[in-house]
Amino acid sequence: MALLHSIPRLFRFMLAITLLTLVILFGMRLIFWLIFNNPADPIPTDDLIYAFYLGTKFDLRLTLYVLIPVFFLGWIKWLSPFYNKLTHRFWLSYLVLAASGVLMFYLLDFGHYAYLNKRVDATVLRFLGNFSTSTEMVWQSYSVIPWSLLIIFLISLDAFVVNRLIKYFSTQPAVEIKKRHKLWIAPLAFFIFIFAIFGKFSYYPLRWSDAFFSRHAYASSVASNPVLYFVNTIKNKNIIYDENKTRQYYDLMSDYLGVSEPDKTTLNFKRHVAAKPAFNKPPNIVMVFVESFASYKTGAFGNKLNPTPHFDKLERESISFRHFFTPHTGTARSVFAAITGIPDIEVNKTSTRNPLVVEQQTIINNFKGYEKFYFIGGSANWGNIRGVLQHNIKDLNLYEEGSYTKPRMDVWGIDDASLFVEANWVLREQDKPFIAIIQTSGNHRPYHIPEESYGFERKDIDKEALRKNGFISLDEYNAFHFMDHSIGHFMKEAGKEAYFDNTIFVFYGDHGIGGYPGEHTAAYLNETQLSALQTPLLFYAPKLLKPKQVDKVATELDLLPTIAGLTGIDYVNTTLGRDLFDVSFDNKRYAFTIFHGRNSTLGLLGDNFYYSIMEDGSNAALYDIHAKDSRQNVMQQHPEQAAKMHELTFGIFETTKYMLHHNKPPK
Repeated sequence: MALLHSIPRLFRFMLAITLLTLVILFGMRLIFWLIFNNPADPIPTDDLIYAFYLGTKFDLRLTLYVLIPVFFLGWIKWLSPFYNKLTHRFWLSYLVLAASGVLMFYLLDFGHYAYLNKRVDATVLRFLGNFSTSTEMVWQSYSVIPWSLLIIFLISLDAFVVNRLIKYFSTQPAVEIKKRHKLWIAPLAFFIFIFAIFGKFSYYPLRWSDAFFSRHAYASSVASNPVLYFVNTIKNKNIIYDENKTRQYYDLMSDYLGVSEPDKTTLNFKRHVAAKPAFNKPPNIVMVFVESFASYKTGAFGNKLNPTPHFDKLERESISFRHFFTPHTGTARSVFAAITGIPDIEVNKTSTRNPLVVEQQTIINNFKGYEKFYFIGGSANWGNIRGVLQHNIKDLNLYEEGSYTKPRMDVWGIDDASLFVEANWVLREQDKPFIAIIQTSGNHRPYHIPEESYGFERKDIDKEALRKNGFISLDEYNAFHFMDHSIGHFMKEAGKEAYFDNTIFVFYGDHGIGGYPGEHTAAYLNETQLSALQTPLLFYAPKLLKPKQVDKVATELDLLPTIAGLTGIDYVNTTLGRDLFDVSFDNKRYAFTIFHGRNSTLGLLGDNFYYSIMEDGSNAALYDIHAKDSRQNVMQQHPEQAAKMHELTFGIFETTKYMLHHNKPPK
């Protein structure tokens, strides 16, 4: 007790307020679970316990946000809650008003969940457009008076307790802190306060996506804090779809996607692909998601500095797609596109960071009987990709920082070579077929190369040679070269394992890199900026697949349908990807692109032309990619081609906006 009274009374007061608020919010969470829990589909006990644990951490963050003014201003003598009656009343009013706002928000959240079976998010603002109708609906649909009385009671109780606490601590003697102690007490207090808001022992803080840890949808609802969740979603509230525009392009898109049972009324995009086993036993799949793997930086695509000897050898022995493009730059965007088959058209953030579209169906779940793995050197909280991965992929084994024996090297976690080593150790122990995704990150600033580099040797190349071949610095070149070395080491070690002969390795880049792509690169890639989107795509399985080069246009959206088709499994496709080996689509192969901005630039690349237009319909242009001057707008020379590509560009764009909100996984 003496130790407790040696703590400054402002701290003790804040601790008491924190505990009081946590108790109330825990009670609200418990009530939420009891009311909306479905006994026929209960949350697994472990998930339920973890949901309450996470929820409490979110509640603590909200509580500390409310207490920030107290923490920073309460130290000032004449602003202290204990200084006089005026400051007493001021802080009492502030804390009670804050509590009232939170509790009223909880009431709104309860009603919203009862109405739409989801926690309140930014879409609730649409009801303000019909305020009188919405108010009348609420009055007629809910027990407004009893709930209001409950909120009034809780607010009154909170006001009573807070008032008593201020009075109590006002009577306590102020703790005199010696000057030499102030030098460490203030920084320590600040650190504890900020760390509690940060929320976890990790490089990345607690984020909304942590709540989406379970495949059980209700678990994420129980774990979320409605106030914080709403604030996160309001950042993305402007991402909307137009059902009428989706319907306008439906006939075009259903034909483009090969929908067997088109229905414009229901906007059905579902395609069922029957199993066509091609191998004696189900092959394993290892997807290697290579960071910033621009085609023009590889020897396989003509780079003269020999940066990728290991990858070049793989390319010669693989089914290699020479015209593979990601829809956009950005790693988090690419994760979303590859896993879902939907391009990321968000502007201010990314789709992985948007709680409104976190629930997405993915073809990975059609790999029945397969173990599923995702390996990332850092934290899955980066870019909030955890929500897309762990919430949507059933029984996913997620390996991230803290899962490995190798030490963390830098901001991106363990180095790529060590990531491959650790992944190989896991995969060689499997006795069931598996699909694994390995996401590298080393080809990225700060371009670190680990001490344990498995025999890697740096190169010294002059600046002019680097520039001519598309590299901006020697550090970048060596990081790219080390990434290739890591791939080579991985394939060497994997080749020693029993799983190797029955595994299809899929290598592709998350995106390319903008800037000058070197003298060896096709002119149109530089002139249209598409070098920022082109990466290699390889399917390597020396015991299962015959090598060949494929020149058809391919897009990242096609990855999972192609892998599923190649594997021969039965699967359902609900998004924009199409099997690259399905020849029925070969007369309409295109890659959709988007360069994000306030008025994003949309694009469509075909075998001969690239069509570009601003989102608002301005600055339309058609480029002949085989022409000597591929910057020249040839719309007047090819009006029918331009019109055709215009329709498909906006058909994909409008369908994408619709799919983002209508691709939830089956319950």
